[in-house]
Amino acid sequence: MKKLINDPQDVVREMLEGIAWAHPEISLLEGETVALRTVLPQTVAVVSGGGSGHEPAHAGYVGDGMLTAAVCGDVFASPSVDTILDTIRTVRSPAGVLLIVKSYTGDRLNFALAAELARAEGIDVATVTVSDDVALAADGESAGRRGLAGTVLVHKIAGAAAAAGAPLEEVAREAEAAAAAVGTMGVALGSCTVPAAGTPSFQLGDGELELGLGIHGEPGVRRVPAEPAEGLIATLLEQIVTDRGLTAGARVALLVNGLGGTPPMELAIVTRGCAQWLAERGLVLERVWTGNFLTALEMPGCSLSLLPVDDAVLARIDAPTTAPAWPAQHVGRPARTIGRTAKRTEPARAAHTDAARANGARETLRGPIERVCSTLVGAEPELTAMDREVGDGDLGISLQRGSEAVQRDYSGYDDTAAGVLRGMASTVRRAIGGTSGPLYAVLLMRAATVIEEAETDGTFPPADAWARALAEGTEELGRLGGAKVGDRTMLDALVPAAEALREALTDGEDARAALARAVEAADKGATATAQLAPRRGRSSYLGERALGHPDPGAVAVVRWLSALLDGVPSPSER
Repeated sequence: MKKLINDPQDVVREMLEGIAWAHPEISLLEGETVALRTVLPQTVAVVSGGGSGHEPAHAGYVGDGMLTAAVCGDVFASPSVDTILDTIRTVRSPAGVLLIVKSYTGDRLNFALAAELARAEGIDVATVTVSDDVALAADGESAGRRGLAGTVLVHKIAGAAAAAGAPLEEVAREAEAAAAAVGTMGVALGSCTVPAAGTPSFQLGDGELELGLGIHGEPGVRRVPAEPAEGLIATLLEQIVTDRGLTAGARVALLVNGLGGTPPMELAIVTRGCAQWLAERGLVLERVWTGNFLTALEMPGCSLSLLPVDDAVLARIDAPTTAPAWPAQHVGRPARTIGRTAKRTEPARAAHTDAARANGARETLRGPIERVCSTLVGAEPELTAMDREVGDGDLGISLQRGSEAVQRDYSGYDDTAAGVLRGMASTVRRAIGGTSGPLYAVLLMRAATVIEEAETDGTFPPADAWARALAEGTEELGRLGGAKVGDRTMLDALVPAAEALREALTDGEDARAALARAVEAADKGATATAQLAPRRGRSSYLGERALGHPDPGAVAVVRWLSALLDGVPSPSER
């Protein structure tokens, strides 16, 4: 277990102290793991809580317009009756206290008993239980439907009603209506580790997902094969919409909630899919929020919550709050359509070729370039695995993406050798992100300039022109990239390959033999990178840890040079 903690027994207290340091409007209840507003209101006090590990819930929702206090138990454990009772006593106001409780056995029992004890002391207390989980049958044999991320929306509505001065009965009624209406279902891509336990709560096999899970690291209702986000979105929303009886024309608010270990990129993709799915079925998306609202430690996955809304509910949702974890007031209003701004096109350049200068080079080069592209597509798993060891793991997929783009665009390239190279440069520059795309584009553009000089008479460029093109393209790549041989980059394969190719042709070797020597030199250079300390690129951050692993970019050069060699016939085959 690797976590940024001290003693596992102190995580809740230290976490709350960190929140209080960052947000002076939040104070801590002396001797307890309770966050409460520094200035207590005289309106209805709204109190919630439960086990910790769901951050930013619950302390992150303490603020004017949301919670008055959050009672925090140990990780995934209900707070004690006495702690809840002490909180009720502390925040009580003449207007009364509303407890919002997620439907878990420990929370229901402890909050209910604390409420009874508080009433016996003359405190006006109402309780609303949230069980927005649609994965479990309402009348099943389990402990019942659980409270999930929809609880946060109940916090918002109840807090806004209390801040508006509504009496306890009205605040409870609005909270109850929201709790009854909201539906939530989630999916996990993996488990989480409770600090005190030190091991994951459950294990998922490769290619498995956990569907309909709770928020305490417990398994879901069933395991399903992994599938793209669109399929999962459809499964979750279909269950929610069916369970809540939502039909075309219904106005809804959507909460896309990360479970703690899901990157914002993936949550945004899920949000996109949800918006499209809802629109296709005629549901009107009035509000949408994306982020971590109620998590399960570092669990990868998400939950989706849908809340039917009308103008009155939207007014509560849109009301201001100082709670640090609730999005800024302007967030939440979805676009009706995605705005698109026309991009400025590059100035038209003079065509390098016209029909009169076409020399059939495009078809001559089609076979060799197709072999290169197919080889790099097939090498994606190998290159990706290698790049994970020493980089960010994207080289294989980047070269695959670029190769597929070249295959797609190829027939539109100018029909000269230089035109093909320029077309490929433009394609990879657009298709390959990071540094690989620009570097390969530089190599190809410089090579195109050299080749253009060699085909002025309309003939296909000879072998020595291609050797010079590789050499000058490699030199330009090194100049712009700021690297040299020995820096553990693709140059450690390209430079010796270019030198070997020119030397072999100078020695009188035929094109295939010369290219074979180039491949051999490139392979030798790539293999040697495993013993070089990296000085360029992301692997330079690893230092000696990169030793023993060859540079993936250099290996990729060997792969595409080998593909070219395989397509060059030997003298006996011509």
